[in-house]
Amino acid sequence: MKKTKGLLQAGVLGLSLLATGVMAAVSESEAAKLGTSLTPMGAEKAGNADNSIPAWSPMPKTAGAVDAKGFLANPYASEKPLFVITASNVEQYKNKLAPGQYAMFKRYPDSYRIPVYTSHRGATVPDNVLAAIKRNAIQTRLTDGGNGLENFETAIPFPIPTSGVEVVWNHITRYRGGTVRRLITQATPQPNGSYQIVKFNDEFVFRDRMKDYDPKNPGNILFYFKQQVTAPARLAGSALLVHETLNQVKEPRSAWVYNTGQRRVRKAPEVAYDGPGTASDGTRTSDNLDMYNGAPDRYDLKLIGKQEMYIPANSHKLDDTSIKYADVVKAGHINPDLTRYELRRVWHVTATLKSGQRHIYARRDFFIDEDTWQAAVIDHYDGRNQLWRVAEAHAVNYYDKQVPWYVIETLYDLQSGRYMALGMKNEEARAYEFGFEANTSEFTANALRQGGVR
Repeated sequence: MKKTKGLLQAGVLGLSLLATGVMAAVSESEAAKLGTSLTPMGAEKAGNADNSIPAWSPMPKTAGAVDAKGFLANPYASEKPLFVITASNVEQYKNKLAPGQYAMFKRYPDSYRIPVYTSHRGATVPDNVLAAIKRNAIQTRLTDGGNGLENFETAIPFPIPTSGVEVVWNHITRYRGGTVRRLITQATPQPNGSYQIVKFNDEFVFRDRMKDYDPKNPGNILFYFKQQVTAPARLAGSALLVHETLNQVKEPRSAWVYNTGQRRVRKAPEVAYDGPGTASDGTRTSDNLDMYNGAPDRYDLKLIGKQEMYIPANSHKLDDTSIKYADVVKAGHINPDLTRYELRRVWHVTATLKSGQRHIYARRDFFIDEDTWQAAVIDHYDGRNQLWRVAEAHAVNYYDKQVPWYVIETLYDLQSGRYMALGMKNEEARAYEFGFEANTSEFTANALRQGGVR
């Protein structure tokens, strides 16, 4: 795949700075590129040479209708694929696919497809968030060998990154609406396609959206996360609470679980790294949620550069309330007829497990969308350096709230033939609810105990 030479050089420079402990932010003249030659979030504003990637143009909040449940209309519903990548023609497109995507065609030659549509680059966030991002470019610095941040506001600390760890931090801290409640489902199909739906009620609240947040004393919290399982009956009522810290080496993530059988709350240090994901039947790790989360300290992160790639984007069809979960979840992989891929520029970062550290994934390859800083594809390798699991995130712009985020995360196990599909809400009572108010008292172990009783 074609790499950007300048970005490769920048990656080498960034790693050099990281090794010497010099954690420099960009200059004011560099930051002035945000909103001019770069988008306000740091992507290249211009399209590519043949216009197969267009120039960035922010999507208006009125891009489509919003129904009574909060679900969004698909602004691109009338579009048809430009072409479809199949096992029979994949070789001609291989240079714009991640190795994991290519491997899916080999694993499922008769059913896996990638329909490629016209690219639309419209992702944006509210003006106050954009202003914070520009301040971050000048003031935010890495601390403790890249494991923490100082002088960080709201979202995206490094819109003009110079190292792999900075790119990954942008994914970890990206804007997700400030506060969000969501009713979502998870399926972990067997190779024959049989599955049972697990339902979750989630709440995310980022620190600066708490009513009792003190900007003069921000502390080490990044966000608060609460999750309750509501179905099936055998799992219903169990709950999880996470206090996500910015520097998890200095102060590890705090997590608690509520067990319905014991009617008690206990600390849960296993909710991190490669601990098992909630109710996932062993198909994902804790740090697979949101494609990747948590402390980056166990990996050496190397910036390879930027490249053009076909990634899931504008995936409104997968969020359509006219389809059922059974329409989405199929044997081997989700229904490719409901997916949409576009040619985009992505940042490529490799994560290699450090000597002396342990994790079931010895290596990860991140492909992160330049427009949103969201991981679009992550390839996972086992201890033998064999490609094991392939993660894809099917994203949309929640345009009415100016929030780029996922509608479904998938994690395919190439070895077992199983996979996980997380985030579906087509059959639920409401779409994501952004912007609610909260206090830290609602995210305590005692509050978890009171809310977890069946």
